[in-house]
Amino acid sequence: MPSRRTPILTLLLLLLLASAALWGWWFTDDAPRSTGPDPVTPEVVVEGLEHPWGMAFLPDGGVLISERPGRLRRVVDGQLLDQPIQGLPPIAAVGQGGALDVALHPDYSKNGWIYLAYVAGEDGEVGTEVLRGRLQGNRMEDIEVLFRLLPKSDTGRHFGARLVFDRDNYLYVTLGDRGDRPRAQRLDDHAGAIIRLHDDGRIPKDNPFLDIPGAKPEIYSYGHRNIQGADLHPRTGELWTHEHGPQGGDELNLINKGANYGWPVITYGVNYGIGTQVGEGTAKPGMEQPLHYWDPSIAPSGMAFYTGDRYPDWNSDLFIGALKFQLLVRLELEGTKVVAEQRMLEGKLGRIRDVEQGPDGYLYLLTDQNDGRLVRLLPRTGT
Repeated sequence: MPSRRTPILTLLLLLLLASAALWGWWFTDDAPRSTGPDPVTPEVVVEGLEHPWGMAFLPDGGVLISERPGRLRRVVDGQLLDQPIQGLPPIAAVGQGGALDVALHPDYSKNGWIYLAYVAGEDGEVGTEVLRGRLQGNRMEDIEVLFRLLPKSDTGRHFGARLVFDRDNYLYVTLGDRGDRPRAQRLDDHAGAIIRLHDDGRIPKDNPFLDIPGAKPEIYSYGHRNIQGADLHPRTGELWTHEHGPQGGDELNLINKGANYGWPVITYGVNYGIGTQVGEGTAKPGMEQPLHYWDPSIAPSGMAFYTGDRYPDWNSDLFIGALKFQLLVRLELEGTKVVAEQRMLEGKLGRIRDVEQGPDGYLYLLTDQNDGRLVRLLPRTGT
């Protein structure tokens, strides 16, 4: 005779499974995930940075580092200069905003252009902007503002913003939805988009929405929530990005010209706190699927394909910093498929905001803290 407890136990099991699915208690992508002894040893290069956000390596061996409160700092001969770089316009350090990514022009050695993404205010509202200038001594000169997100708004969330040049010297700027979900689906609004510009801010004539009445001509793709990682694939030259999902549903995407990436209509995340569905589900015709996603969220920030020889087994692997779990993720790829994920340095450095490959072939990280650090990763024997 069946036990009277069986229906109750079955009901409890079903409720547990439903709750797990609802709250994202397990990893839902199909790539195997591994942890274990860290194969790298972190070495602190400099400390004393206030919430560093982005970095760029100079040909003379120095490093430019942005600090979110609104400064651009310089590391020379392994030492952080006391005086921030002068000459920048007013920067609005509001909520998640401030001084964001920094990048060098691909022909920097010839033209000296430095690019900075930052948040600027006007009439009580703020939005992401991009400038370029030249460093003269410790001062930025010849400053030109190349892009302003429009319309600005009064929220302090989801500004983006990574800067990437492709092989044809087009500049890509990643943006967030500004915490206002419907904006990501609007072509008359920069929010929630990736924009594409010439290096001097001109709009390319082959941008996908150039001839659509009312559309912002700078838009290259849209339907993004908040992109804080971007890099070119070393073999194909294609732009890859990652973006924050809501509660769960962080995405890794291959960016296609004119494509709609679905936010907030489709997502693998759920509404914060209550776990209810966002939008219409996880898929819809005409909207792109991610190459990979994380549930629960890792809060990704910073991203670099590795192309050096310091870690020979990792060539062409993808490295992503994580804010939430304070770790570094390594993704092993076969084409566009993620076949394995390794997690390292969990809880050892703090929130990892940026990941870059240095000219010496080592990976470098920035930690997002009041006393933030620039860290170099040294391979352990056998790595």
